[in-house]
Amino acid sequence: MSTVTTKDGVEIFYKDWGKGQPIVFSHGWPLSADDWDAQLLFFLGKGYRVIAHDRRGHGRSSQVGDGHDMDHYADDLAAVTGQLELQNAIHVGHSTGGGEVVRYLARHGENRVAKAAIISAVPPLMVRTDANPGGLPKEVFDDFQAQLATNRSEFYRAVAAGPFYNYNRPGAKPSEAIIQNWWRQGMMGGAKAHYDGIFRAGFRIPGVYGRLQERGARPHMGPGSRDQPCFSASLTSRAGQLSPAGMTRTFTPPPTSVCEATSSSAIATVRSVSGFQASVRSRSPGNTCH
Repeated sequence: MSTVTTKDGVEIFYKDWGKGQPIVFSHGWPLSADDWDAQLLFFLGKGYRVIAHDRRGHGRSSQVGDGHDMDHYADDLAAVTGQLELQNAIHVGHSTGGGEVVRYLARHGENRVAKAAIISAVPPLMVRTDANPGGLPKEVFDDFQAQLATNRSEFYRAVAAGPFYNYNRPGAKPSEAIIQNWWRQGMMGGAKAHYDGIFRAGFRIPGVYGRLQERGARPHMGPGSRDQPCFSASLTSRAGQLSPAGMTRTFTPPPTSVCEATSSSAIATVRSVSGFQASVRSRSPGNTCH
């Protein structure tokens, strides 16, 4: 397996296929680089070099007990891009991976980066506070952690079969293969990393988006209107404030084909950022979403 060892001794697994301008993909909670396989194959076939890593505590990377926060995630991403000597890279982050990319840009700068696409990412602050009245109550995150600690396998099955792919919406047609693949990726990772990531790492990123503004960075934001885990009106508003006109696009996939639509929407987002002009079919290779 291809790995890089971070400064604190954590082995980070990564996939690195092809040659050309690099596109680097950062996955969401609690998944792995495998969740990007459809996009990796698509852009590999279009002449890009594609890279995706397993976040610490996820997938095939070391199941360490600490460091499950955005600073470490960003530093781990920097270790991967540094070892591979990537230049002029396009970074794509989904969900927690979107926060990771934002933190990477804010913490390590843009010298190696050409552009960035942030898809259905965690907002600057997801929990409800006096300053963020539109957020979710902390009890929601407490309940997620309690379910994970009680029966992680059952919890992951319920997430994949319900809100993650909008399979709990009228007219949806659940795919057992897609549900099982999500569950498989989740169970590959470490319980401690996933437990911490529910709140400390994945759902609160104070100040990070503001630091992008200070740097003048303008990532392409792509929230999904039916993204139950991460979408909110406040996220769309904040994304719009951070992106120039025309750089925020909200996707509305139909519930009857949410996985194919989400996969195609992710490809469309990266295409618009990369400048790649070839047409994209409504169904991208494979069914893996995000």
